[in-house]
Amino acid sequence: MVYNRCGTSGIKLPAISLGLWHNFGGVDIFENCREMLRKAFDAGITHFDLANNYGPPPGSAEETFGKILKQDFVAYRDEMIISTKAGYYMWPGPYGEWGSRKNLISSLNQSLKRMQIEYVDIFYSHRPDPETPMEETMSALDHAVRQGKALYAGISNYSAAQAKKAITILNELGTSCLIHQPRYSMFERWVEGGLLDVLEKDGVGCIAFSPLAQGLLTNRYLKGIPEDSRAAKAHGFLKRESITDAQISKIQKLNAIAENRGQSLAQMALAWVLKDPRITSVLIGASSTAQLDDNLKTLQNLKFSADELKKIETIIA
Repeated sequence: MVYNRCGTSGIKLPAISLGLWHNFGGVDIFENCREMLRKAFDAGITHFDLANNYGPPPGSAEETFGKILKQDFVAYRDEMIISTKAGYYMWPGPYGEWGSRKNLISSLNQSLKRMQIEYVDIFYSHRPDPETPMEETMSALDHAVRQGKALYAGISNYSAAQAKKAITILNELGTSCLIHQPRYSMFERWVEGGLLDVLEKDGVGCIAFSPLAQGLLTNRYLKGIPEDSRAAKAHGFLKRESITDAQISKIQKLNAIAENRGQSLAQMALAWVLKDPRITSVLIGASSTAQLDDNLKTLQNLKFSADELKKIETIIA
């Protein structure tokens, strides 16, 4: 495993981290979840990323993780970086979402109970709240750290300007921002429009989620939309109508470059995100140990020639 320094902090994260957004909920097979977590840790993945609402049902991913942690990883807790988040809808009423101090602290307490742990390593504000002063949201993160319920504070889905403000407030409070978690892939590059520059200047790490664009940047869509794919389902973030013939053509062209590199499209897509030194880690999801193994092979080839980068840019620009 390759470990990268998180901004200018003392923490290093694995280049590939495991996210529990999908496939670790109460509806999933427990033993499969357990096998994937054991496989990941044995492969050097030390960072496991959760949120209060991951499931389904919401909260069940943390419960699953907590059970497996208690069964298999109690002796290795100090070798793990566990993160969770609060900000998206979790429970009914006025305090079950967004960025109030009430929501964030209550949510963190619930997450710790579900995971059966005393603290998380990173606690995130999952999204900016347009109706709550950012000072209140950041003071909640600061409070969590000072209570010892989180070791570090992080933010997710904040724009460049919002991130700059959040980082400044946290610095003034005396709890620096460790990391930002934005969506970033070959097909979603908004972070290149200023956010990465802000993070670099302020010494904040960056961990990219959805680096495979919800599975688009894999071999699943080379011949169109499979009936058992995410895009074919009525629910979820990936919509059938967003996958055009032009998009599939791009995927096919990118796959040809990946094959010439001796990689799968997914492996090349992960390596492409990691090529930027400002990226600390990429968050992958997995539904099996085989898929996990395939993604880990990315680390065998992280270098790109100038010609490869030029060809890729021509396709995705």
